[in-house]
Amino acid sequence: MFTLLLLVVGFALLIKGADVLVEGASSLARRLHISPLVVGLTVVAFGTSAPELVVNIIANLQGESALAIGNIIGSNIANILLILGVAGMIRPLSVTRNTVWREIPFSLLAMLVLAALANDALIDGAGVSVLSRIDGLVLLAFFLVFLSYSFSKSKPVTTDLREERLPSVLRSTMYITLGILGLALGGKLVVDSATTIAIMLGLSQTFIGLTLVALGTSLPELATTIVAAHKRKTDIAIGNIVGSNIFNVFWILGLSAIIHPISYTMILNRDVGVAVLASVLLMSFVLGNGRSLQRGQGFVLVLFYIVYLVTLTLS
Repeated sequence: MFTLLLLVVGFALLIKGADVLVEGASSLARRLHISPLVVGLTVVAFGTSAPELVVNIIANLQGESALAIGNIIGSNIANILLILGVAGMIRPLSVTRNTVWREIPFSLLAMLVLAALANDALIDGAGVSVLSRIDGLVLLAFFLVFLSYSFSKSKPVTTDLREERLPSVLRSTMYITLGILGLALGGKLVVDSATTIAIMLGLSQTFIGLTLVALGTSLPELATTIVAAHKRKTDIAIGNIVGSNIFNVFWILGLSAIIHPISYTMILNRDVGVAVLASVLLMSFVLGNGRSLQRGQGFVLVLFYIVYLVTLTLS
């Protein structure tokens, strides 16, 4: 009962944290005349990726590499198929030209780079595959390129602050901080509770990483994206997901690999392939609809995710 109570508390913190974070980020963007998309790609994405970062570092230091890398791959799959799918079913999501031709391809590149660096046995014929500290530095280098690109594309946005009752920069920053703390704590409570239940049921570490832990650490993205979509702030909704996927691979896996090399098993290539296919599917959907994700396409993404989970469970 206590574990279930912690699970409920975690969900409550996630929802409230997401609401506060979206409000703080959007008001800060208008105050500083920054594009909401850039805020979504950086500040919001970093905040909602905090649970993945915490879980990965702890799991990696404890030698649970399957949990660490499965968490990231599973989260990226859930972000596109489940979260954007659900958000698209709630309200059609408009996508900017830059997101279609630059941000989404960059998230696709992240998975391809991960596959290239991690498959030592497949590419080099090595006895084992591992994300080494050098690989971690390469991932972090890509992360710095992404951050530089995001800020270079930040264009001033004209906002008449006299017509809006916006919070001050300090108050908006406080909202963002409180939102991030709520998301991180809520995500941690949900993951710990779900993992405890899963272990009691005798599930494998890889399965836990790809499903329950991935879903648990993706809950901040789910909550933030749904709230942003409901409030018609689709730039933050899309930017949050794309930015989180890039953060997950380049920042979180890069930092984790530098702290401690991460073992990689060939079976994960199947899941990397699903993540790549999800990005390609998302791009094809938005390109075919005048840069927007429609409700029917959101349903297809969610259905694809359900099929993936069923296949993963039966394999």
